[in-house]
Amino acid sequence: MANPSVGGSQTSVAGSQTMIDDSTNTSPYPTRKFPYRESMLTAMNVGSSDFILIEDLGPKRKISVKEKVGEVENWFEKNLRRLATWKTITKKLPVLTWARTYNSEDFVGDLVAGITVGLTVIPQSLAYSNIAGLPAQFGLYSSFLGALMYIFLGSCKDVPMGPTAICSLLTYQAVRGYGPMHAILLCFLSGVIQFLMGIVGLGIMIDFISDPVSSGFTSAVALLIISSQVKDILGIRAGGATFIEMWTSILEDVQNTKFWDTIVGVICVVILLLMRLLSDVKLAKSTHPDNWTTFQRVVNKSIWLISTSRNSILVIVSGIVGWYFCETADEPLKLIGPLPPGLPAIQLPPFSTMKGNHTAGFFEMVSDMGSGVIVLPLIGLLENIAICKAFANGKSVDATQELIAIGLCNIGNSMVQSFPCSGSLSRSAVNNSSGVRTPLGGLYTGLLVIVALLFCMPLFYYIPKCALAAVIIAAVIFMVEVRVVRPIWRSKKSDLIPGVATFFFCLILPLEIGILIGIGLNLISILYHAARPKISMEIARGRGRVPPSHARSLSHLPVCGLREHPRHQAQRPEGHPCRHRLLSHLRRRLHGC
Repeated sequence: MANPSVGGSQTSVAGSQTMIDDSTNTSPYPTRKFPYRESMLTAMNVGSSDFILIEDLGPKRKISVKEKVGEVENWFEKNLRRLATWKTITKKLPVLTWARTYNSEDFVGDLVAGITVGLTVIPQSLAYSNIAGLPAQFGLYSSFLGALMYIFLGSCKDVPMGPTAICSLLTYQAVRGYGPMHAILLCFLSGVIQFLMGIVGLGIMIDFISDPVSSGFTSAVALLIISSQVKDILGIRAGGATFIEMWTSILEDVQNTKFWDTIVGVICVVILLLMRLLSDVKLAKSTHPDNWTTFQRVVNKSIWLISTSRNSILVIVSGIVGWYFCETADEPLKLIGPLPPGLPAIQLPPFSTMKGNHTAGFFEMVSDMGSGVIVLPLIGLLENIAICKAFANGKSVDATQELIAIGLCNIGNSMVQSFPCSGSLSRSAVNNSSGVRTPLGGLYTGLLVIVALLFCMPLFYYIPKCALAAVIIAAVIFMVEVRVVRPIWRSKKSDLIPGVATFFFCLILPLEIGILIGIGLNLISILYHAARPKISMEIARGRGRVPPSHARSLSHLPVCGLREHPRHQAQRPEGHPCRHRLLSHLRRRLHGC
């Protein structure tokens, strides 16, 4: 834009001729009259290259009630017309997209992947219910209905809905000591919040949780989960909500360590870690399957299947060991104990429950759960989106649709006595490597869990608790993200501050408070760098040029004298703190999301 002069000469603005008339202006600033508009625009010269335009449109015309009603009707009509399009319907019900091209190859891939994931989710769900502080059957209750609902609503074929380590730990910290009814209500409220966030399009909130904060939170959760399972490995009683409280409780009762629980637990952890390595073992020298013989292909697939089903194999073998000790000795191992067989009753979530000697109402139950009601839905979304991005192969991820999907899944799960669920990264990796083709793989996973509920519950009695603890430890030990520190340090050292702060605050404070502090520090960092950007530039004065420099403020520099310096731009790892969020938005627009 041209720089206006204070004299009263003609100036061109946006290609139109305008006159500056100072004859009746008593202020020290010139007044512009725009002949092609009825309004007066006052231009105040506040610097060598900036001015402020103040528009005075005169008295506002009063809008009648009929006009307001008409505007509302037009708005509803416009949005209903937009919602009725086939593109919008298929976006909200992704099943309509892939079901039209479903074939026999998709069926075989989904069947194999669904059964493989089912063999993984059954022992994991029994173990994760222990993290949540609930009886083992609630883990299985959380593993079938959500998986079935996600078939119709989910946008990612690799996501198997069910209990996860992170959601289980957050559930434990939110409902600790209050019992299963609070956990079921928490599942319902989490689903409602996630669904409403998806309806109003708040999926973009996930863009403002940076990778360092996510890594710090995940690493802290992994250490907390491992610490919570040490008591079952040692066969002692211990508790606590924070890292320090857990280890203080463990050290106070360590003298009561049970020999057989410790031996079996440690052996189980070692076996699981060794079986995990089997997935990389190949009989043939070539790593490409097309170069394998039929025998090599069968052997390699069998080795991979054994490695993938290691949790189920371990639980079955340890159950046999538990049965043997139970029959021949005086139960030297702590066992799961009796579980009620059959499917859970389908009913509304509890909005009141007995608490001590009185009945706790809805608002009292919500108050008991504290900030976990807000934090858990966000973390569930974060976990789900991380999985979708990991297996999206560069495609955009619709966070809003995922919010709607996991929200409705949690609402449905709450009606079958489930605690909050999300997508599991470990099971998603199994799903992807098993060759899943569509979300229909969740059908066979859900059916396998239903079969376990109907026929296998009496057999779970003999599973040692130390074996389930070993399953958890072997799964979450790889969630400690140490390898991300070096790339962040090389790229932008200041990004480590919110990540490291999140890690330590999540260890020493309740988990939901720690993640909120981390998100707050991340937002402060974003706003600070947006307000004080570091810009590589050079100043042109006549024919000469000043060498490039970095500046935090441009208020005293002429805009016409600034040029971007291409050589120094290539050395800058990030030109703007919100750059990756803007790129995510552009990718969604380009893909028509």
